[in-house]
Formats: sequence, structure tokens, C-alpha cells
Amino acid sequence: MGKIYIIRHCLAQGQSPDAPLTETGLKQAETLADFFKDIKIERILSSPFLRAIQSIEPLSIRESITIEIDERLSERLLSTRDLPDWYEKLQATFIDMDLKFDGGESSREAMDRIVTVVEDAFAQDADNILIVSHGNIISLLLKHYDQEVDFQSWQNLSNPDVFLLSVHLNGVMIERVWSSQNSES
Repeated sequence: MGKIYIIRHCLAQGQSPDAPLTETGLKQAETLADFFKDIKIERILSSPFLRAIQSIEPLSIRESITIEIDERLSERLLSTRDLPDWYEKLQATFIDMDLKFDGGESSREAMDRIVTVVEDAFAQDADNILIVSHGNIISLLLKHYDQEVDFQSWQNLSNPDVFLLSVHLNGVMIERVWSSQNSES
């Protein structure tokens, strides 16, 4: 089985699905492409959100690899209602994985959604696959493989961020391979 790189998008102008990257985010996307220059990437899967696509476009163009859009990589929807206390509510969902707010999905539902993408990717005969998504759902993916991942782990993510998932005898190993120096512009 190959390796899967989980990438959190670069710095964006907002949270809506059509929010573009900031000028800094666009520079980060170029740095991200440079980060992967010595790795033979076979597939790129991305959230349909503009900020995720723009984060990986420089690499896609440079390497002539089509970005495959996968709806399951969309950011987790906490609620369809405006939640002034969303931060506290999000924190609570890391403790109660089945907690659900109006129109939203629970942590467990979002986790299952992204885990399915990763399991499908591991089943492919590919050496290196990139998956580009969003902070909350990536944190839940990491929590699936490491129960120590919590709300604080989500808080400590950077834009962008990169984790390497690889299969070993005793399960999936997670390694954070991005450092803050890569994302400084």
C-alpha cells in the first residue's frame, strides 16, 4: 500500500464553499507545490470548496495531474443555523462524537465520511495520493487513527498543514510532515 498525504487548505478569505485563498494563501499554495517536488504523486483528491482546489492547483498544473473532486471531503457542517457560540459547540462535539446540531452532522458522521475516502485511497494501487480538505474534518480523520487527537489538536493545525498516513503492521501511522517554517510568507 502506498502513502496518503492529508492536506489542509492554505489561508482563505472565509469559510463559505466559494471563499478564495488570500494573497498569502496563494503564495502558500506555491510553497506547497515546492514541498512535493521530489515526490511522485499519482492522484489528487480534493474537497469541492474553492480554497481546497486553489491550494493544490499549482502542483496539479506543474505535474499535469487532474484534481479529482470528492464531495465527501467537504468541510463538516456543524449546523445550518447561525451559532454565535459555535466555538464551544464545536469543542463539545470532540467530547460527544454523536452530538448533532440543527441541520448539521455529528463528529462521527463526518469522521466516517472522510475515513471512507482514505480507506478507498489505501485500496488503490498507487504509491502517493494527496487528499485536500479542511481542518475540522481532517482532525476527525486523525482522531479515527489516534484517539489522543482532540479539540486542541484542531486548534493547533496550520494553514496549510500536511500529514502523512501510511499503513504498518499495527495500523495506520500518522506523521505531521509540514512545519510552520514552510507556511511562512
